[in-house]
Amino acid sequence: MEYPSRLREIYDPPPVLYMAGEHQPEDERAVAIVGTRITSSYGRRMAKKFREALCAYGITIVSGLARGVDSVAHQTVLDNQGRTIAVLGSGLDRPYPYENRGMMRAISENGVVMTEQPFETGPDAVNFPQRNRIISGLSLAILVIEASERSGSLIAARCGLEQGREVMAVTGRILAGRNRGAHALLR
Repeated sequence: MEYPSRLREIYDPPPVLYMAGEHQPEDERAVAIVGTRITSSYGRRMAKKFREALCAYGITIVSGLARGVDSVAHQTVLDNQGRTIAVLGSGLDRPYPYENRGMMRAISENGVVMTEQPFETGPDAVNFPQRNRIISGLSLAILVIEASERSGSLIAARCGLEQGREVMAVTGRILAGRNRGAHALLR
């Protein structure tokens, strides 16, 4: 497997990638779906609908295997036999959150799980902003669904803008705190 060409284009590409599964040429047509970890039923529906629509066009979905929007996006891909890439902020042997290890195995069978973190690296908070630059770097566009004002999803969006990617956000309930970051992007 060759190093993903889109990722090679970013300012700070990871020098090493550890992978479970195989990156395919069709994965160059990828869109990131990111959002809050504590999602509403609306956010889950939007993540599922956008993923199903993108899956119909053979688009690979990239996300971070986190709880909430990320998990819904990955699971919808798996349910529709599409391609997905999960980017971890830990080593491959220490997936986070731990309850998603079964999903990680399923993704590695029909997609790829990747990280720049070596084995035995735990899910340290400093690793996640770096992970987000990989998520956006692999993608043509980043779609933000339900993000608070201090959401890691906004880091992925900012990285995407710096990398020349399209950044999109889904509107949500105006007074819901989990939507303030997405609304700020739209402004």
